Amino acid sequence: MNHQEGLTAYIAAFVAELVHAGVKDIVISPGSRSTPIALVMAEHPELNLHIHVDERSAAFFGLGIAKATKKPVAILCTSGTAAANYYPAIIEATISRVPLMVLTADRPHELRDVGAPQAIDQIHLYGHNVKWFVEMSPPEGKEEMIRYARTVCARAAATATRYPAGPVHLNFPLREPLIPNLYEEMFELPERTNGYVDIHDGKLSLSTETIKNLATMLNAEKHGVIICGPIEDAAFTETVVSFAKLLQFPILADPLSQLRSGLHEQELIIDAYDTFLRFEDSKEALKPNVVIRFGAMPVSKALTIFLKENRDVPQIVVDGGSGWRDPLTAATEMVYCDESFLCRDVSKYIEPREEQSSYLEKWISINKHTKMNLSSIRDIPKLSEGKLFHLLADLLPENATLFVGNSMPIRDLDSFFFANKKGIKVMGNRGANGIDGIVSTALGAATVSQPLYLVLGDLTFFHDLNGLLAAKLFKLNVTVLLINNNGGGIFSFLPQAEHPKHFEMLFGTPLELDFRHVIEMYGGSYEKVVDWDHFHHVFAKDLEAKGLRVLEISTDRDTNLSEHRDLWNSVSQEISKVIKSGKYEG
Repeated sequence: MNHQEGLTAYIAAFVAELVHAGVKDIVISPGSRSTPIALVMAEHPELNLHIHVDERSAAFFGLGIAKATKKPVAILCTSGTAAANYYPAIIEATISRVPLMVLTADRPHELRDVGAPQAIDQIHLYGHNVKWFVEMSPPEGKEEMIRYARTVCARAAATATRYPAGPVHLNFPLREPLIPNLYEEMFELPERTNGYVDIHDGKLSLSTETIKNLATMLNAEKHGVIICGPIEDAAFTETVVSFAKLLQFPILADPLSQLRSGLHEQELIIDAYDTFLRFEDSKEALKPNVVIRFGAMPVSKALTIFLKENRDVPQIVVDGGSGWRDPLTAATEMVYCDESFLCRDVSKYIEPREEQSSYLEKWISINKHTKMNLSSIRDIPKLSEGKLFHLLADLLPENATLFVGNSMPIRDLDSFFFANKKGIKVMGNRGANGIDGIVSTALGAATVSQPLYLVLGDLTFFHDLNGLLAAKLFKLNVTVLLINNNGGGIFSFLPQAEHPKHFEMLFGTPLELDFRHVIEMYGGSYEKVVDWDHFHHVFAKDLEAKGLRVLEISTDRDTNLSEHRDLWNSVSQEISKVIKSGKYEG
């Protein structure tokens, strides 16, 4: 078997196993060294190929597809700095627990460290930011090497998917000539055609004794809260709601917990905590005796501080991925168990509570009064960031996907996007909390989730303008609500704002850009919103539109800060009256 035949057989075996392992989507960035892998992938009838010339954007695009499908996605690039451009998305995939198979082509061993072009050190390129790394053997057509290629592929796909999911990196050293011998039967392998090895995985559970001990602890407390951060398990919503109802504990639901939207019971859902937990009166009245936390750390800084200030009470952190989600060193019980399993199993030993406790009534009442006060933002006549997020639950169509950028947008979502029955799925990149790759990730998700609405700030939009190319190439239908406050709005809320001398230069960073031109370059439609009547008109019109649509909403950073502070002051006064009166009406 000559080089070309061996190259083809080896790569075809790998690609056949890739499909058997459940990989359907491949994001490929063009390059020379990756030629044989790309050509063989293009021949497989069951693979969806997405071609993206910018590797940094391509990796985030693949991340978005994987987030939406919850299945592994492969990304392929050539050697050299192309692979380095994958790094930000790989970091996000690791922390956010998203399954990616990172396939990088490389120079063969004899061309490394000798001055060859496009040759960098790709061994363990991503360090500890991947779950597994393999330096693949150079392609050969021998039976043992075919078995090797298929086994590594199966193991890599299983490792990427196994909870906690994450990226794996396979580095392929390839020798020239790089053109494979393509033929129809190349995926029909003589041995184990349907796959080399099936890998079976399960979910973590606890012993009956441990379950009973947890139930005993919870049965003894009525002043308990359940906190749900970002979590993706579809079965979790119903089980945690039933669990909370049995315990009569409030659920503090992060906007990415998927608990603020849907047809599930919402009586115990607390969605305005980011506002009222800023006030000492509220925190004192609502001090818990036990905390149960599911999912990643919540967005809210106020809630984070509340948890930190209550480190003297038991805090149970439940993580089916066996991680260590405790940046506050507040956990007293680190429970490695599937989140839904724990709710279901502990519930068997919980003693029913017939009456709603006065503690729960406080949470529900304070939450209700806070929402009533925050809803006054609807009366603000000028374009407002907070008002936009307050209106979204009403405006978005049923079962829409809402992808939200980091910094100020995700925080305003937390503050103003309240519980609703629409089944709106909320997505974001909250792993590393960066602003890079947001456009690309959202467009990747848009290949699966429709209709999709992306809300982000001008700096985040600018940071990933290349990502808009995907909308043009793949004819994606996406509505972008671009909040343009001409800079970094989040910094106005941080201590840096108290030092105005260099604030604008170092933190405000106004861009003064007209985004119309770049949107038109990528084939999108653009509309600059002038007032709320105009916004409602164009938003309703865009419900039926196709392609990339960008509605730019200009706001003022200083005005936004004063709006938030005025609302917080109003809520603070109202909540103080309620607490002093002792009349909590749910």
